[in-house]
Amino acid sequence: MTLSVRWWGTRGSIPTPGAETVRYGGNTPCVAVSAGTDTIILDAGTGIRVLGRELVSDEGEAPRRLTVLLSHTHWDHIQGLPFFAPLYRAGNHITILGPRQPGPSIESVIHGQMAPAVFPVPAAALASRLEVSEIDPGEHEIGGFSVRAMTLCHPGATLGYAIAPKSGGPRFSYLTDNELGAAGPDQRRQFVRFLQGSDTLAHDAMYFDAELAGRVGWGHSSAAEAVGLALEAGVRRLVLFHHAPSHDDATLERLLEEAERSRVRHGGSLDVTIAAEGHTLRC
Repeated sequence: MTLSVRWWGTRGSIPTPGAETVRYGGNTPCVAVSAGTDTIILDAGTGIRVLGRELVSDEGEAPRRLTVLLSHTHWDHIQGLPFFAPLYRAGNHITILGPRQPGPSIESVIHGQMAPAVFPVPAAALASRLEVSEIDPGEHEIGGFSVRAMTLCHPGATLGYAIAPKSGGPRFSYLTDNELGAAGPDQRRQFVRFLQGSDTLAHDAMYFDAELAGRVGWGHSSAAEAVGLALEAGVRRLVLFHHAPSHDDATLERLLEEAERSRVRHGGSLDVTIAAEGHTLRC
């Protein structure tokens, strides 16, 4: 069975609407992964608002069961949730899953962003059945998918995911917000093992190599670093993701050129592309 991956939000840190980000998008992270009638929604940045509007466009449709799988709870990965229209429709059953937190729970973070001090609509207005749970690294079955989770190099509890249909098929891996330069040799080997067998990898590619020195510890990678990991793991395709707010469309194309130069230096075979809001790829 094939996987369909649709990009609803590709930007990191903060939304960047405007004429200079039209080609690759200004909404923060949200990716829908589908196989047949099953879908997992990865992250709930501002891109999830547009996805939610599409999901409720048919007023007469039956209630939906939806799963949102969060990589972590930093603001750019959850800020779209209060605007996710299916949450406000009675009969819908929505499950939100994410990494176990050392501090406040994911549930308290989600409800906290709808507190009166920061948002006008109370959590009590959510008409759907909402369940929030925390998960650990390892193997999980979520709907029609087999999901593997592993810890990433990023401030705060953060998970990357490898997703494949339970019935068999290609694997899509999603490692957003991951600082490869901070990974020691053992963790690097863990990343490679985790990715082996993946068809497509969406990886944090927030920086040019020249930007890395001033951003150590910020939790992100360069496009060239992502290329190196993808080649080492033997994936077929790398999608550059989590675009920096300062990188407009033309800058992202220069970033892709740097990634291609890195691929040539490594001498490997790899399809490298840029995540573009509104586009769908097949695995």
